[in-house]
Order: sequence, then structure tokens, then C-alpha cells
Amino acid sequence: MDKLRIGLRAGLVLSLVALAGCGAFRRDDAQPVQTRPASEIADEIIYGERGAPESSFFDIFRSRSPTDEIGAVNKYIWNASLEVLNFLPVQSVDPFTGVISTGFGVPPGGGRAYRATIYVSDPALDARSLNLALHTASGPVDAATLRGVEDAILTRARQLRQQDTRF
Repeated sequence: MDKLRIGLRAGLVLSLVALAGCGAFRRDDAQPVQTRPASEIADEIIYGERGAPESSFFDIFRSRSPTDEIGAVNKYIWNASLEVLNFLPVQSVDPFTGVISTGFGVPPGGGRAYRATIYVSDPALDARSLNLALHTASGPVDAATLRGVEDAILTRARQLRQQDTRF
């Protein structure tokens, strides 16, 4: 048993010495790779070739965006989409890009599971602002079902806007 322990310890010491010696034969003429700072790369990805917008102290005195927008989407269509499709479990939400992704869910009184992806593309309360993709486990739904859900969302959005104007 003692020979086994001595052998294990000797093997461990030899492997540590070999590992420590790996950097001993490094070439000194290797040049580091020059890259751009991460902030520049991130700004290019986010803002494109124009770069980050310049801002100043006086930006706080400029007029702000209208109150019926969340980021760049219409808040009435956004909220109506969440209300009409409340039986679907929400997987991801991004109010700045206008995308809502849901998982599969069964509507009340229904027997088939649906999944939806909603894209609100414009701050205007308009049918063109809403893009809806509705799927079942076997594929996309028919056009009549899709049109009915879109109509329900747009009707609810108009109702929400009317409720806001009363106050």
C-alpha cells in the first residue's frame, strides 16, 4: 500500500513539474493580437456604422416621445396582444423591439394547443403595426383563424385607447 501511495505522489509531482515547464519554451518574438475595444464592437453591433449617437446635457430639455409608446411600439396593441392571448405562457418579451414570444397553450374551451409570436412594428395604432404568427403542433394555422385573432387584438387595442381618452 505504501508503494502505491509513493507512486501516486511521485506521478502527481512529475505531472505538476511537466505542466509548470510548458511555458518555459515560449517564443519571445510573438506579437499580441491587436483588436478593437469591446465598447466599439458593441456600438457597431447596436447602432450600425453610424456609431453611438452623441448626447449632451441639453437633451433633457428636448421634447420626449409620446406617452402612447413603449420604446418604439404602440402600447395599446402591445397590451391588447397580451390580454387577448393571455392563455399562452409568455416565454420572452422585448418592448423595445416589439417582439412577444409565447409557448404552447390551449385556449379556454378549445382542444388544440397554439403558440404565437407577436411583432408590433410601429408606434401607430394601425393594422399594419401588428404582425402575428400563430402555430399549432402540426404547423401554421389557417388564414381565417389568424385573421380572427388579429381582429380581436386590434379591437381590444381600440377599446384600450378609448378608455384612456375618457380620463
